[in-house]
Amino acid sequence: MSNLPTTHGDRFPELAATVLKRAKALGATEADLLVAEGDSVSVQVRMSEVDRLSKAREKVLGIRVFFGKRSASSSTSDFSKASLDRLVSDTCSLARAVVEDETSGLPAPDHMVVDIPDMDMKDDRQLTVDEEIDLAKRTEQSAFSADPRITNSEGAECSAGYGSVLLANSHGFIGSYASSSYSLSVSPIALDSQNGGMQRDYWYSVKRKFHELDSPEKVGQEAARRTVRRLGSRAITTQEVPVIFDPETAKGLLGHISSAVSGYSLYKGASFLLGQLGKSIASDLVTVIDDGRLAGGLGSRPFDGEGLPTRKTLVVDKGVLTSYMLDTYSGRKLGMASTGNASRSVGENPTVGATNLYLSPGSYSPEEILKSMKRGLFVTDLIGFGVNLVTGDYSRGAVGFWVENGELIHPVEEVTIAGNLQQIFKDIEMVGNDLEFRGRLASPTVKIRKMMVAGH
Repeated sequence: MSNLPTTHGDRFPELAATVLKRAKALGATEADLLVAEGDSVSVQVRMSEVDRLSKAREKVLGIRVFFGKRSASSSTSDFSKASLDRLVSDTCSLARAVVEDETSGLPAPDHMVVDIPDMDMKDDRQLTVDEEIDLAKRTEQSAFSADPRITNSEGAECSAGYGSVLLANSHGFIGSYASSSYSLSVSPIALDSQNGGMQRDYWYSVKRKFHELDSPEKVGQEAARRTVRRLGSRAITTQEVPVIFDPETAKGLLGHISSAVSGYSLYKGASFLLGQLGKSIASDLVTVIDDGRLAGGLGSRPFDGEGLPTRKTLVVDKGVLTSYMLDTYSGRKLGMASTGNASRSVGENPTVGATNLYLSPGSYSPEEILKSMKRGLFVTDLIGFGVNLVTGDYSRGAVGFWVENGELIHPVEEVTIAGNLQQIFKDIEMVGNDLEFRGRLASPTVKIRKMMVAGH
């Protein structure tokens, strides 16, 4: 693989200044520019054979120009002078033609990040294709070795990505950072000898630094454990019972909070949390934090998609909604300041995105939470997207285990769990101490006082 991309050399800052100067010369009142560069290699093996190998290198530049309150965005992967000149002139022409939007515009110059910390988000460890193939094969093989009932596989994957971002604007701001990520995953298939059916599950590890990644053996063994425990699934009757979400499914609830507190959902009136700022929206066991400066976080970065400093935002404090998540545009729509949550793709307008969003851990071990349940459902996987963020109505297919007297009795599938998110969050009665980040959203185990579980 080539050397890690970096925007810290002199070429891209110089290029950015030239492009922004060209936009100003064509009459733009403001402009910003994003350059993203990256290398990625991904290998998938299945039944010990290489099934897919992808290697990509991308380099793209996007520009957003403003003519007063009119704006347009576009991008290119051709960095030649002629191409960039054409990109700027075409984008300026587009901006002049669109309707005015009184809310549009760059953030104020004095809001830009001043000190850009080195957040140690890049690992210089480069994996060769052969190393990735070996890691993927070991992950899959460890799943097969863990249990004889594992007879097939949907494949194991090893990926490594290295990227860098440069952001500049007509206020004179320029900033850049580099990052890396590594991941391992496998999806084994187990045969149920009793009825001839099959079950699948998966497990994975993803980190910024290679040495922090779980071993292939650990990932494969956990994937096998999760798969074989689903054998012998049975249906249950419809009833209202307590429900425990394991960490992987509980973070889905956090995703709904993230969407509901997004400035864009709020100013469009499309959120069940509209008008709830400062009010109790959940159990006092619920504290939700979005931390863009979390060490090693997969969503961490020194500045957001507009060049504003990222920060630690207390979204929910002991059940009380204390902050929305906003970029400059949605903040202006709501008469509020950005929370440093602007997220954007190259050539697109910013929107709102969580950085590292997590539910603060509680004091109970997962075992204690399970022991507290007399009868109920322990959820380990969710299916479908039956969630209405306007009303909060929630209905999703679920897979898991029936619990009696604090013990997992048998696997359960083909059930639907339903409720309303407003009530679900208020009904959280236990929060686990098992918080672990496996992505940008993270939650410990959570117990809900009661939900409707629809079976047969």
